[in-house]
Amino acid sequence: MTVSRTTRTALLCALVLGLAVIYFPLLVVLLNSVNADTTFGWPPSRFTLEWWSRAATNEGALSALWTSVRAGLAATGIALVLGTMAAFALQRYRFFGRDSVSLLIILPIALPGIVTGIALNNAFRTVLGVDLGMFTVIVAHATFCIVVVFNNVVARLRRMGGNLEEASMDLGANGLTTFRLVTFPMLRSALLAGGLLAFALSFDEIIVTTFTLGTGMETLPIWILNNLFRPNQAPIVNVVAAVLILASTVPVYLAQRLSGGDTAAGGRL
Repeated sequence: MTVSRTTRTALLCALVLGLAVIYFPLLVVLLNSVNADTTFGWPPSRFTLEWWSRAATNEGALSALWTSVRAGLAATGIALVLGTMAAFALQRYRFFGRDSVSLLIILPIALPGIVTGIALNNAFRTVLGVDLGMFTVIVAHATFCIVVVFNNVVARLRRMGGNLEEASMDLGANGLTTFRLVTFPMLRSALLAGGLLAFALSFDEIIVTTFTLGTGMETLPIWILNNLFRPNQAPIVNVVAAVLILASTVPVYLAQRLSGGDTAAGGRL
C-alpha cells in the first residue's frame, strides 16, 4: 500500500508524540534520581549520586525489594507449572467445555485489579479463614501470572504442531522421552519468555497486592507509594523508580527476543 507524503508525515508525528507522552515522564524520573535539588527543580542545576548511595543502604527499600523478589519468584514458579499444564490440555486435546475453560484461565488478567483484589481478600479472610501474608500474595499473583505463561506456551504449541513428536514416538520413544528430547527443547524459550514476563508482572503489581498483603509487609511498589510524598524519602523513591525502569526493560526485552514473536503478555485493566 502506498501513502502520500502528508500521510507519512502525520503518522510519524503521531508516533513521536505518542512515544514522548510515554517516555518523557520516565526520563524525568531518571534525571531526578541524580538531581541534587531536593525539590527537583527543573531543569536540574547540578547532578549527584548521593541519592543512589542512600537508596543502597535504605532498610525499608531493601526489605520491600526482598519481599517483591520472593513473591515474584514463587508466583512465577507456580505459573510455569500450572500455565504449561493448562496450555497442553487445551491445545492438544478436544473436550466438552474447552472454550469455556480457556476463557476462565485468561479472565483473571482481563479483570480490573481492584475487583480481583477484593474477591481474593474476601475469599482468604472470610471463606478460607487464612491470615493475609506472603502466602496470600503469592497465590494472588499466580492467578494472573498463569495467564502470561499459558498464552506463551499455547502460541508456541500452535507453531510447533505435532509432527516431530509423532515421528519420535513412531521411532520407539515413549511419551516421557519424547517430551524430554523433542517437546521441551522446542518449548524452552517460550517457557523462559513467559517466566520473565510473569515475574515482571508480579514484581510491579500493586492493586491486588494491596488487598492481599499482610499487615506490616511491603512490596517495592507499595513502598514507593507509601514514601512518595515524604520529603526526606522523595529522592530515594526516584532512585528506586529509576532502578525499576531500567530493570523492567530487561525481562521484557529478553522475553521478546526469546519468544520469536510468540509473546502474549496480556495486560491488566
